[in-house]
Order: sequence, then structure tokens, then C-alpha cells
Amino acid sequence: MLPLLILYQDDRYVAVDKPAGALVHRTTLAPADVPTGEIVLQRLRDQLRHHVYPIHRLDRATSGVLLFARDPEAARLACTQFETHTVYKRYLTVVRGYIADEGMIDYPLQAAPAEPFQSAITTFRRLGTVELAVPVGRYLSARYSLVEVVPKTGRIHQIRKHMHHIFHPIIGDTTHGEGRHNQLFRDHFNSKRLLLFATRLRFTHPFSGKSIVIDAPLDLPSQQLLTHLGWSDHCCPATLPSVNG
Repeated sequence: MLPLLILYQDDRYVAVDKPAGALVHRTTLAPADVPTGEIVLQRLRDQLRHHVYPIHRLDRATSGVLLFARDPEAARLACTQFETHTVYKRYLTVVRGYIADEGMIDYPLQAAPAEPFQSAITTFRRLGTVELAVPVGRYLSARYSLVEVVPKTGRIHQIRKHMHHIFHPIIGDTTHGEGRHNQLFRDHFNSKRLLLFATRLRFTHPFSGKSIVIDAPLDLPSQQLLTHLGWSDHCCPATLPSVNG
């Protein structure tokens, strides 16, 4: 197995490019027999030969920037920034339909059906659109948008739930998405993953006070997909101007 791509590291933190399909760490919801190679925490620990501490999470199906601390104090200080929503996170995604040019979704979410609702805010900006001459349901063609998304809060499945809420589900989302459009991408583009990429993370280094910006590239199949859809200018999200800086 190839080593994880390290995007940033110093004596207190390390960030990697999390592959789609990999778990950040084992949880009570994850099967106990998940191979160690699919657990990012264990892979990175073995790769560095040093204990690391997860700062935040990405959904198993999402790829991109994932930050770890090298010691408990560094973890505590960075976690505080995530908890107070002072960390900037940018995602790239492909959704069904022509989404608005830009907007903000302010829609409270639950972590689970029995849990209380919590504030959840997401801003977005449309980067491109495409219409495919492929019939889906009662329509003779299918429309999609490439979108830059910035979550202001960090609720479970926030971006996926918010895109579903405004009727623009993410392609490849088997929980909150639309099966017929997911199937179209599987059949015509051999795309079997969730098209959600954590492309940038920015936080204030607790020990130096510097602003740390970490970018993750898209994997080659995703770059090829975006190019095929006419979005080659957006294949390298690190070069894009962001919604809010």
C-alpha cells in the first residue's frame, strides 16, 4: 500500500490527503474487521512511527485535507479552534441540477434522530454547470453544477444534508443523494465515489500564531472526470479564489 500523502508537517502537527473510503479512526459504528490499511490514524502512526491525535473528521466517503496533532497539548489547542468554528474549510463538490450562483444555507441539523437540533450554516458558490444529453427519469437530459462549499459549522454530514435540503444532492451520495443520478455517473464515467473533496484547511497555529493554509489535490480519476465535464480550470482547487478568503 502506498504511503499517505503528507500535505503539511511540523513538530506539532501533520496533515495528510485522506483517501476516499478510508476511516479516520475506528468508532463504535465502524465494523471491527475494517483492515488497518483503511484506518488513516493507524496508517499515519505506522508511517511516521509516532503517535498522532485526530483533530477533526471527514466522512469515510470524502477525501482531502485531514489534520492530526503530534501530542495531546497540540491536539487540545487545535480542537478548540474547530469547536469555536474559527477554522476555515473549503470543499469542492458536484451536485444535481443548476444551483444558484451563490448562497447560504442556515438549516439546523441533528446528529441522530433522538439528538437535539444544532445550528448549521453552509455557504456555497457555483463554479460551473454542464448539461448531459442523457435521459434521467422524465427528463431528456441531466444537469449538474460544480460547487465550492464552505461550512461555517461542523455537523455530521453537514454538507451532504444541506445540499439535499436545497434539492441539489451530491453525486455519489448513497444516503442523502439521488440514485438515478449516481447510477448515471457510474455507468457513463465509472465514477463510484462521493464527489466531495476537502480541498483547503486554514487554521491559526497555536504555538507560532501564523496562519497555516493546507491544500489537497484531487485524485487523478476525479481530475479526469472534471476535465471530461468541461471543468478543467477547476481541477486544481488550491488555485481557486475562495468564497470567504
